[in-house]
Amino acid sequence: MTTVCRLTEEGWESLRDLRLEALSEAPEAFGSSPARELGFKESHWRMRLRSTAWFVADDHGAQVGLVAGMPEPGAEPDDRHVLALWVRPTYRGHGVTADLLSAVASWARQDGARTLSLWVVQDNLAAQASYRRLGFEPSGVTMPLPRDPTRTEERWVRTLPDDAA
Repeated sequence: MTTVCRLTEEGWESLRDLRLEALSEAPEAFGSSPARELGFKESHWRMRLRSTAWFVADDHGAQVGLVAGMPEPGAEPDDRHVLALWVRPTYRGHGVTADLLSAVASWARQDGARTLSLWVVQDNLAAQASYRRLGFEPSGVTMPLPRDPTRTEERWVRTLPDDAA
């Protein structure tokens, strides 16, 4: 069973290590790259933790997943954006994604959100199926993937229940 906790600024090394692992394991899923983020200093990782809510899934001391939530610039004021979701491959299909998104949803409701949104690459059918099972629906809004404009991503949205449970 995994537990999910929000990282504090003191957890910057955990954020760095998991983020770099995610970028290396699934480079096509993210807008950044390991080469770009390898050069980040401690102050950058700490700043990320001050400006964005980062959550880590833990399985008996092993950190197995990561997700972040934030208000997205230009989005509706009652929307919070999910980004950087990643689960270690051996833990996929075991509910870790649901646990991570539940933590973000709880945080978002406490922060005044009514919806959660995220971008998903249109050819990532596994992610789309997972997001659909967890209540997200495609919005029809698309854009080129910033890191690879030959691919398209679509914004998906989920309405949060009043208790976000």
